[in-house]
Amino acid sequence: MAAEQTTRRQRVLKSWLEPVAAAEASVADLGVLAELAQQEQDEGAAAEVRDGVEELVRQLDRLESQFLLSGPDDARGALLEIHPGAGGTESQDWAEMLLRMYRRYLERNKLAFEVLDLQAGDEAGVKSAILEIKSEFAYGYLKSESGVHRLVRISPFDAQSRRHTSFASVFVFPLIEDEVEVEINEQDLRIDTFRASGAGGQHVNKTDSAVRMTHLPTGLVVQCQSERSQLRNRESALTMMRAKLYMRKLEEERQKRAAIEDEKMEIAWGSQIRSYVLQPYTKVKDHRTEQETGNAVGVLDGDLEPFIDAYLRQTSRAAR
Repeated sequence: MAAEQTTRRQRVLKSWLEPVAAAEASVADLGVLAELAQQEQDEGAAAEVRDGVEELVRQLDRLESQFLLSGPDDARGALLEIHPGAGGTESQDWAEMLLRMYRRYLERNKLAFEVLDLQAGDEAGVKSAILEIKSEFAYGYLKSESGVHRLVRISPFDAQSRRHTSFASVFVFPLIEDEVEVEINEQDLRIDTFRASGAGGQHVNKTDSAVRMTHLPTGLVVQCQSERSQLRNRESALTMMRAKLYMRKLEEERQKRAAIEDEKMEIAWGSQIRSYVLQPYTKVKDHRTEQETGNAVGVLDGDLEPFIDAYLRQTSRAAR
């Protein structure tokens, strides 16, 4: 246990030191390249300097945001769940759009992730999706996404091309590893196996490799069908269960401080944290921070940094 805690502490420290060292190296390299471009009047080198400066600014902005992460779990990885609201195909399609948005954000920021569970919708979209992001500080950045997300658009599923409003919920949990004491008694777990559905080839659909795990004392349920191996799916399900039980424990502590009710109101169904409007105009607005942009397409393509940064700055000011 002590060794695991020390190893994790080392990883967290490296996640602070390495970006600073990388930024310093970029500044030095760009300085040399800029001097060369000026001496040789090399347009190609000048263009490379401009691109490098833009990337450096991006790195520094992210590093600045990282300094706003001071919560006890902010340095952890994360589990991100997406569930459509009422509305059938409309909301399921919106849930899939959100899944794509988060995948693009993770890819843009080089955050390693894995799809633990993906339930396809009846006609289109998804019924639920769970991503595991193991990168350091993933929870600190993505915790701002927990809540209800609202979409307004001309429905592609409406023959009369009417405007529809759809809702989907996002929940983000810190990724709890073995060094955190979350006791799970094997006798408290009911584990059911079944055949995985959806894409995956013949093997994944012909064996009972998918796992559904129920924690009997609390009624919490998780499932995983991303792997061909039942053992691997069971391990992933146990990780997910540990994270949910940890969050439940934190909520119980907040209840004792009479603070949990405010948080429940923020994530209640219909109390959207952010609206995405595609018709009759384009705008994305966060209702907590008032951060907004007219580039809705860019946001849905993963450009979430301004919204995450605004949330982190607001919560940082509130904590002072």
